[in-house]
Amino acid sequence: MRLVSCEIDGEPAYGLLVGDRIARLDASPGAAPDLKSFIAAAHAAGWPPMAAEADIPLDQVRLLPPIPNPDKVLCVATNFREPAREGKPEPEYPLVFTRFANSFTGHGQPLVKPDRSEAYDFEGELAVVIGKGGHRIPASEAMAHVGGYCCLNDGSVRDWQKHSTQFTPGKNFHRSGSFGPWIVTADEIPDPTVLALQTRVNGVVKQRIGIDRMIFDIPWLIAYFSTFTPLVPGDVIATGTPSGFGSSRTPPEYLSIGDAIEVEIGGIGILRNIVGGETAAG
Repeated sequence: MRLVSCEIDGEPAYGLLVGDRIARLDASPGAAPDLKSFIAAAHAAGWPPMAAEADIPLDQVRLLPPIPNPDKVLCVATNFREPAREGKPEPEYPLVFTRFANSFTGHGQPLVKPDRSEAYDFEGELAVVIGKGGHRIPASEAMAHVGGYCCLNDGSVRDWQKHSTQFTPGKNFHRSGSFGPWIVTADEIPDPTVLALQTRVNGVVKQRIGIDRMIFDIPWLIAYFSTFTPLVPGDVIATGTPSGFGSSRTPPEYLSIGDAIEVEIGGIGILRNIVGGETAAG
């Protein structure tokens, strides 16, 4: 299943994507208040079939981040085995940081390039959405807690990121990142290691890697994160980006207003956004 959060006539909604139309799942009496609550119930029930009329054209809604209100967004850096790492010891633990919910926007919506920086960058990633909560989850049981997957652009403001050893400022500018376009439920992707990631800027491939190249894989990350914080349905784990992002290039290739960024993961879809200026913040 492909699940979306959106605005319909300016009101928040969520539903099931069937082809290019949406079946609302939030309109019936007793419906869950938001998509993360719906996922928690549907995941616990084993993703039962859903009977709903898909009558809303996708191109007539404003897509939101699939989970607009996550309790936590937990992010990982430098998490791929690549030629650039050859000869270097693998890290014992990942570099971890967090993002706030309002630092993201949805598919098709403008990203916001801060006017306080000329070092706005892109990072294509696979995002894992938790479907079943837990604390101190063993890695051997971790995949049973996954609700689904989506694409993520960890848009980063590099100069602010490097103000100190802590990444928080550069990773949390308003609507500087995006994720979506929808959640593909875990039952449709039994083995995420077969997926491949590609990031394009203005149609030119900048990043490409197989998910099987992760240093810290999805079960490890779920076990690690859940050791220090209980995970709840709707939590998002951004699993890291490969080299090829703008600041890793010589000379650096930062984003400008009007640039188009696409993060594509086969089996999930394409997350596409255009860079706008501060007036796009809304």
